[in-house]
Amino acid sequence: MVDRDLPIHAVLPDLLAALRDRSSAVLVAPPGAGKTTAVAPALLEQPWCTGEVLLLSPRRLAARAAAERMAALAGEPVGKTFGYATRLDTKRSADTRVTVITEGIFTARIQRDPELAGVSAVLFDEVHERSLDGDFGLALAVDAQAGLREDLRLVAMSATLDGARFAALLGDAPVIESAGRSWPLSLVHIGRTHDRIEDAVASAIRTALRDSDGGVLAFLPGVAEIERTAERLEGIPGVALHRLHGSLDPAAQRAAIRGEPSGQRKVVLATSIAETSLTLDGIRVVVDSGLARRPRYDRAAGMTRLVTERASQASVTQRAGRAARQGPGVAYRLWEEAATAGLPRFDPPEIVEADLSSLVLASAIWGVADPRDLAWIDPPPDAAVAEARARLMVLEAVDADGRPTQHGRAIAALPMPPRLAHMLLRAGELGLAGVAAEVAVLLGERGLGGIDPDLELRLRRWRGDGSPKAKAARQLAERWRRAAPSPTSEAAIALPPSARGVEVAVALAFPDRIARRRDGAGERWASVGGRGVKLDPASSLAREEWLAVAETQGMAAGARVLSAVAIDEETVIALFGDRIETRRLAQFDPETGSVRPMRERRLGAIRLATAPDADAAPSVIEAGLVDGVRRHGLSLLPWSDGARAFQQRAIYAGMSFDDEVLLARLDDWLPALVSGKRRLDAIAPGALADALRNLLSWDEVQRIERMAPASFTSPAGSTHAIDYAAEGGPRVELRVQALFGLSEHPTVGADRVPLVLSLTSPPGRPIQTTRDLPGFWAGSWSAVAKEMRGRYPRHPWPDDPAAASATLRTKNADARARGSR
Repeated sequence: MVDRDLPIHAVLPDLLAALRDRSSAVLVAPPGAGKTTAVAPALLEQPWCTGEVLLLSPRRLAARAAAERMAALAGEPVGKTFGYATRLDTKRSADTRVTVITEGIFTARIQRDPELAGVSAVLFDEVHERSLDGDFGLALAVDAQAGLREDLRLVAMSATLDGARFAALLGDAPVIESAGRSWPLSLVHIGRTHDRIEDAVASAIRTALRDSDGGVLAFLPGVAEIERTAERLEGIPGVALHRLHGSLDPAAQRAAIRGEPSGQRKVVLATSIAETSLTLDGIRVVVDSGLARRPRYDRAAGMTRLVTERASQASVTQRAGRAARQGPGVAYRLWEEAATAGLPRFDPPEIVEADLSSLVLASAIWGVADPRDLAWIDPPPDAAVAEARARLMVLEAVDADGRPTQHGRAIAALPMPPRLAHMLLRAGELGLAGVAAEVAVLLGERGLGGIDPDLELRLRRWRGDGSPKAKAARQLAERWRRAAPSPTSEAAIALPPSARGVEVAVALAFPDRIARRRDGAGERWASVGGRGVKLDPASSLAREEWLAVAETQGMAAGARVLSAVAIDEETVIALFGDRIETRRLAQFDPETGSVRPMRERRLGAIRLATAPDADAAPSVIEAGLVDGVRRHGLSLLPWSDGARAFQQRAIYAGMSFDDEVLLARLDDWLPALVSGKRRLDAIAPGALADALRNLLSWDEVQRIERMAPASFTSPAGSTHAIDYAAEGGPRVELRVQALFGLSEHPTVGADRVPLVLSLTSPPGRPIQTTRDLPGFWAGSWSAVAKEMRGRYPRHPWPDDPAAASATLRTKNADARARGSR
C-alpha cells in the first residue's frame, strides 16, 4: 500500500527523470511531505536500480521507524525488502533492497568498501541537520562517485531551502522541490517565567490539555528535565504519558510514536530527537521550551561538553510544525513573540565545533592526508584538524606525516570514537577486553545503569538490568569483546593486584583526565592534562585520592565530572610510568629573595612527590632567581639610587627603558648578575646600574649624557643629582646661596629644558621652588632674604643675589677664606 496523498508523489516523476540522466540530485521537501518513506521504494522500480538502496538517517530511532513504516506500507515484515542497521540493532536479510542506516554505519561501510559494491543509490536524508557523520559520509560518497562509481546515484534530501549549496557540491545537480502538506497552525506565546523549566512546561501542558484537542508533544533540553516534568504530570486522568529520547529501549520509543489504542490523550516528553524524520501519530499540540542541549567540543580542554542553549529559529519552526502534520494544530511557546527574531537562525554545522579525531583518521585511511582536500559544504577548521592530528599521534594512530599506522587502522575498524577504540585494543592486549568492551558501551549509550558518576556502580546495575535495551547493549559489548586482540606478552604491563579493570580501561582511553584530589571535601580535582574538574562532594567517589575521569560537563576551568572510576596511584604508575618526569626546580621565596632547590616527580600537570635537591646545579638556582624576579617584579632587586637614576635618565632621553621593557629583556642582563649567587641581595652594589648601562649602545649612552646629564654643578662648585622622575620635569634640590651670581635660569640637555629648582635654607629646609630664577631674584627674594637674615644671621643674604658671589660658607668663613688668599 502506498500513501498517494503525500505531497512528495507530485514531484517523484521529476526526481526519477533527473536520476535517469544524472548521477546526483537534490530533493527539498518540508517535513510531512513524505520524502523519507516514499523516495527509496520508488527507486526500486527504475532500470538502473539493480542493487541495494541505502537510506541514511541521522538517528537510530528515525532509522528504525522509517524502515518499519516502509515495511508496513508494503505489507511486509521488517527485514524483508525493507530493513535497517544501527549500532545496537539490525534487521535485514538477503532479500533486503532498502536498508535504512545511521550515518556512522555508512561511513564505516564505505571505508571498508569504497566502491559500495552492490549499492545502486545512497540517499542522504535530513542533510540540513549538518551532522559531522552526515557531512563526512557525503564527502566520501562524492569522492567515490567521482573516482570509482560514476553510476552510483546520490540524492541529498533536505527539509530546508538550502538546496543550492548541496547542488553545487554534487556537481550542479538538479534541485527538485516538493510542497509540504499544509494544515493550519496557531502559535501561542506564553512568555518567559521565573519558574524552573520543568514547572513551566508542565503548566503549559496542563493548559494545552484544557484548551486544545489531540495529543501533546513537549520539547525539553534533556533527559533530566523530561523526568522532572514527568513527575509533575503523573496521574492526570485520561492521559498516557510517554518519554522519547535516545536512551530509551526500542519498545518505549515505539509506544511514544504510535497512536494510543486506548483512546487516551497522548503526552510525549521529548528531546530534539523528535524535531525531524518522525511522525508521531495523534499529535495536534506542541509545547516548546525553546531550549536544546547540544554537544560542544571545548578544544582548550580537549573534551566535548553538553551545553543547554536557546534553540535556533530553524529548530523551533520544525518543532511547531509537528503539531500540524496530520491536521490543524497549535504550538505553545515559552517565550515572547518578539524574542523569536533574536534566536540564532540555524544550528551551526557540527563540523565547525566538533572533535575531528575520527574524521582525520578516517580521511587518512581513505588516502587523504588532509581532510580539507575532500568536497565539503563547510570545510573542517584548520585548528581543529591540527588538534585532532596531535591527539591521534598520542594514540599512536597516525605517524608524524599523518599516515595511518597499523594500530590506527585497527582503531578505525571499530565503530566507536578513537579514544574508546584505542582503549579496547590496548585493554585486549592486557587481557581486559571484556571489561573494556563494557566500558565502551557504557560511555557510548546514555542511561545504561543510571546516571551516577561512579562508572563501576553503573556497570553493576547494567549487568543486572533485564530490559531489552540493556540486553542489546550487552550483546554489543560481547561483539566488541570478540573484536579486541588477545593478550600479548610484548605489550603486557605488570598491573598491581589492586587493579580491577574498569579503571584501567578508562585510564587507557582518557590518560589526560587522570585526576588527583585537591581538597579535603573531594570537590576540586587536578587532571594530568592541566584542567581542573569538580565532583559533587556527596558522591562516593569524593573520598578517593585518584580518579580516572571519562566524561565532564561545563566550562573547562570548572567542568563537572559526569562519570569516573576510582583508581589508585600504583595502577596509575604501572600504566603511565614511562610518562613520569623528574624535574629539578628552584622554589623562589619573594620575602627573602632566595631560592630553595627542589626535585619533583610529575605526571603531566600532577605533582607526585617533592623533595629538597642537595645536588642542584648552580644553573638551576640562577634560573630560579631570574624566574622569581620575572614573576614578582623588579622591586625585589637591590636597586641603588644610581641605578634608578640611570633608568629615569634613559626614559627622559626618549628610550624604552621602563620596568616592563626591562622585564621583557630580563634574560639579557639579570643572569650575569645572579651567576654563582643564591640570593638577590648578594648582587654587588653598583652592579645593577652597570648591567643596565651595558644594555645600551655607546651612541645611546652618549645621547643620555647630552639629553639628561646626571647632575647639575652650581656656581658655588657643588654637584647635585637631577631627579628626572620628579613631577613637573627635571628637578634639582640645592641651597639658595649656591646660585648667587647666576642671572640666567639653568637648563638641562641639548633642548635647554629649564630645571625645576627646589631652593633650601642652610639647614636644608624648603624656601622656594621656581622655574624662573631671575624672576625670583627680582620678585619675592627681598621678602625671603629679610626672613632668612633673622633666622640665619651668620649666612650672607645680599640685596642683589645676581651680583653676589656664590658660597656655601658663613660670612665669617668667607672672610677668613678671602684673607688667607
